[in-house]
Amino acid sequence: MSNRTRISGYRKKVAFVLAVVFILFGWQVAAWFLPDFLMPDVPTVILRLWQDIQQENFRAALWGSLARLGVGYGSALLLGIGFGLIGAVLFFFREVLKSAIIILQSIPSIAWVPLLLIVMGFGSLPIIVVVAIAAFFPAALSVMNATESVQHVHVSAARVMGASRWDLLKRVYLPAVMPELITGAQLAFGNAWRALISAEMLVGFGKGLGRSLSYAGETADMVGVMTNILAIAILAPLIDQLLLENLKHRVLRYQYV
Repeated sequence: MSNRTRISGYRKKVAFVLAVVFILFGWQVAAWFLPDFLMPDVPTVILRLWQDIQQENFRAALWGSLARLGVGYGSALLLGIGFGLIGAVLFFFREVLKSAIIILQSIPSIAWVPLLLIVMGFGSLPIIVVVAIAAFFPAALSVMNATESVQHVHVSAARVMGASRWDLLKRVYLPAVMPELITGAQLAFGNAWRALISAEMLVGFGKGLGRSLSYAGETADMVGVMTNILAIAILAPLIDQLLLENLKHRVLRYQYV
């Protein structure tokens, strides 16, 4: 039996391309059997997307969504990693935070939108907070769960050598939890992206891909609906592969030798 647990980079790319082809083929088959006003075909939507990319309104919506994502997701990662590492040395704090996360993560992130709109008013801030809430839970939990598996002998050895709590966090816990941290960051990104689009659709404020998708649906523009869905579907794996996956390979080089 082979001991290989992962395929090569080339085969992963081939698998990804085949998945894309399969999805597009299924979409095209549906377009063949449904009227054009219900399901536009793939070439029509791709042409519309190319035309929209050259328009200022679409680019403004794109950058608006990316800016909200960057602020919300980045804040969630910083807080999640920070609280997760603090829980490694403050055990009671870790149990309190973990219990709070288990309770709060059962609430869909989009359910916070009405409350945040009342408290913060219309604008980008409620959307950013929703994104941060969605990404914080998996980021913090992944780090906290990883710190529990750090070998006590390493912690004890560091303490014998005079390591402070800050030294333990920086030199023992952080390197040990890095694989789970990257995995948690990828999971948090998926949550953040879905929360972003949902919040933009619900809030209906400013420019964003979610707002563009909602407006296309309100005006029964099915080509516009599918164009925005295609843009959303392209951006998420693109960001994941170009940023998070590359970061994963750089940080965890020893696993890919």
